[in-house]
Amino acid sequence: MAESLPSGYLRGMTAAEDADFGEIHDPAGRLSANSRRRALLFLTREQGELNVTAAAERLSVSVETLRRDLAVLEERGLVRRQYGSAYPVESLGFETDLGHRAGEWLAEKQRIAAEAVRHLEEAESVFIDEGYLPSLIAQQLPGGRPLTVVTASMPVATTVASHSDHAVIMLGGRVRGKTLATVDHWVTRMLSDLVIDLAFIGSNGISPTTGLTTPDPVVAEVKKTAIRVSRRRIFVGAHNKFRASSFCRFAEIQEFELLITDSGLSVAEAQRFAVQGPRVVRV
Repeated sequence: MAESLPSGYLRGMTAAEDADFGEIHDPAGRLSANSRRRALLFLTREQGELNVTAAAERLSVSVETLRRDLAVLEERGLVRRQYGSAYPVESLGFETDLGHRAGEWLAEKQRIAAEAVRHLEEAESVFIDEGYLPSLIAQQLPGGRPLTVVTASMPVATTVASHSDHAVIMLGGRVRGKTLATVDHWVTRMLSDLVIDLAFIGSNGISPTTGLTTPDPVVAEVKKTAIRVSRRRIFVGAHNKFRASSFCRFAEIQEFELLITDSGLSVAEAQRFAVQGPRVVRV
């Protein structure tokens, strides 16, 4: 018998997503295919990564059935499948907060951050994006050299301000509660007056066909402006961001000199991105 759905399992779903899934039970009282998919979407978003075998056991269905369900969710742009797992795709109606991101792929993100700061070269001014991985870059900035950091992220600004060798320019604007970062026209207007040596940029998804994407249009505008005013651009992101697409496109892959990710991205997959221009580094 399938396990009961968790209380509040529709949390994080938009009304359109909810309506798309239909009735909860079939005539025999079992979870219908639509409700099974709804439960899978909840679990994927709640856990950050769904193990296919464990989820099949939890819902008392075969692995093959679950894979078909996940294929439907992937076709609808709600999850991304990889190597026996599924990951949530952040959308206009669903976005994780910093607390959730902190526990996801932590070792991989620390390696990515360490690699990112090796590519500062002669940069004297650096834009550091919002998000948990960019905050790790801020923590690993080398001392002993003057550096001006521009950011819309309050956690990044707080970290950099503690470095005696570094100056920080905090972009003012409306603060988003999920990421503790500023947005709206105040931020983009201030950025537009700057010329920055290097930008470290993250995204909710990066795909050979849709480029770099994020769920929120106001966040996309900040990222787009930072890319425009920066001489060099480096993407930083864990492998689960690759081949995912969100709501708003803010950049093309060829705008970046380097994509830094972890070894969870296969060599073959990395090559599909490298053919568009940037070097791909797997750490």
